[in-house]
Amino acid sequence: MTTSLKLRADAAPGIHAPGHASDAHGHDAAHGHDGHDDHVVQSRTTLGFWLYLMSDCLIFAVLFATFGVLVNNTAGGPGGRELFDLRFVLGETMLLLTSSLTFGVAMIKLEDGKANPNQVIRWIVLTFALGAAFVGMEIFEFMELIHEGAGPGRSAYLSAFFMLVGTHGLHVTAGLLWIIVMVHQIQVFGLDGIVRRRLACLSLFWHFLDLVWICVFSIVYLRTFL
Repeated sequence: MTTSLKLRADAAPGIHAPGHASDAHGHDAAHGHDGHDDHVVQSRTTLGFWLYLMSDCLIFAVLFATFGVLVNNTAGGPGGRELFDLRFVLGETMLLLTSSLTFGVAMIKLEDGKANPNQVIRWIVLTFALGAAFVGMEIFEFMELIHEGAGPGRSAYLSAFFMLVGTHGLHVTAGLLWIIVMVHQIQVFGLDGIVRRRLACLSLFWHFLDLVWICVFSIVYLRTFL
């Protein structure tokens, strides 16, 4: 009778000893569990990065408020109308806006079902080149102002200007370094889930800097000539 029961158990599909699961079912369950973990990690990463961006918003809000209070405190020195070349600053703005567009194209390529790492890298490198040109123009502007005797120590207005625009420039520089790191990671690891998540955070950061610069251009530069 024992032999008969054993043969029935072996012959019937889906019947297993208590506490034993099939390999296929166990693999599916583990895969589902991993997928759930990935979703949780992605949600936490996104939330954490949004919290960071909100803290950055507070920093820039304080800098904008400080500039607004000190905008007329030139201490008898030159104001923005005498110091700024609006066409030069417009060129800076177009560089950063275009870099935001190229990064958007990189993210579109990333979401493509047949994403090619080389295509993503190509658009990110183009974004880097545009961002580096923007930073270079900003440094050139600062050097020209200091050479003309309009450095941050000349007046409270210029101190607020250098602090606001310089803080944004430092953020863009950090973004450029981040791009270099991500290009290396794409080359080494490909477009896996972790790399995609980091690229998504970098995209948020870069577009955030683009938005902040639009505010800088409007409040610091354009308002001066209106």
